[in-house]
Amino acid sequence: MTKIQNPAIIPHQPLISQGGSLPSRRSVLLGMSAAAAVLSGGAAWGAPLATLASRSLSTSRHTTHYLVSGPADGPLIIFLHGWPELSLIWRAQMDAFAAEGWRCVAPDMRGYGASSAPASSDAYTLEAIVADMAELHDHLGGKPAIWVGHDWGSVVAGELVAHQPQRSRGAVLVSVPYFPETNALPTLVPLVDRTIYPSDTFPDGQWDYYRYYTTHFESAVADLDADKVASLGSIYRRGDPASIGKPSPNAMVTQKGGRFGAAHRAPPTPPDPALWPAADFAVLVKTFEAHGFRAPCAWYLNDDANVAYARRSENGGRISQPVLFVNGDFDAINTIHGNRSSDPMRAACVNLSVTSLRGAHWLPVECKVELAQAIRAWIQSKKL
Repeated sequence: MTKIQNPAIIPHQPLISQGGSLPSRRSVLLGMSAAAAVLSGGAAWGAPLATLASRSLSTSRHTTHYLVSGPADGPLIIFLHGWPELSLIWRAQMDAFAAEGWRCVAPDMRGYGASSAPASSDAYTLEAIVADMAELHDHLGGKPAIWVGHDWGSVVAGELVAHQPQRSRGAVLVSVPYFPETNALPTLVPLVDRTIYPSDTFPDGQWDYYRYYTTHFESAVADLDADKVASLGSIYRRGDPASIGKPSPNAMVTQKGGRFGAAHRAPPTPPDPALWPAADFAVLVKTFEAHGFRAPCAWYLNDDANVAYARRSENGGRISQPVLFVNGDFDAINTIHGNRSSDPMRAACVNLSVTSLRGAHWLPVECKVELAQAIRAWIQSKKL
């Protein structure tokens, strides 16, 4: 039995101009109450450019909250977010494709937003999360969809297509490439560029932060939870071209004793309004203020189960559907330029296209228009 809540309408709020001042912590917190009113159906401020309907699917095993826009009979495109994100990170792309006749859906992934957040860390395996998406896809009619994923959402999209190819017409993987044996330390560390990360100094390379979750989970979560507004503000920053070819700060988390070092909390960091619209960032903060970082970070704790699951996929993880990988030129962690990180994807994806954008890791908000254009051009070229 499924349940659909009455949809709330989330209005679009325009970005603060590039030259405007950054909002203060107080303004973000004040905005959270206004955002909450919008999510609960309260009056919005300003005429919306586009709207997203808020809905929820509940089954015996899981509840998935999701946003939807576009005509009900349009071809289906499903957007999957990553860490530490929310369905709203896809606002710009959903607006663009809904206006072109697509039925756009973006769920809050397991552990995020208004979706279920089980207490046990082993509830956050990729197998369980793919099952969540399969339930949602069935509820949406089950016709083959375009799956678009960013960060961990890219990993989920790749696993779903590999395990259940009948659900997909094609996949767009943003920032994180596809790995047939999944996104896990045993897969990632052997691909580290040792010219940047000598093994004696950086045994796990840029993936040291990932290792830190597995060895100091409680401390890692506590540091992020100490000031959630500042944590999110410090995480969502634009790319710096000068960072490429140099060790990432994420490679030094263990050396520093945590992401934020001895302070064990993020420094006061106002959000960058060029990335998140102010109202959407307020919603993001509100969900993390309510639930914290524990569940999202638990996604990093299931390598053994995830590798075992990946090895059960059809055809050894080979994907025959069209796949687009979108690389961030200034993504110091995930860029595929000048290293071997895309080699497994190139070997496993029969029909692969690769493009790059002049941004870092947060491409859905850093390169809003450009990402939509890249996806659109690929869809047209593949006649999807």
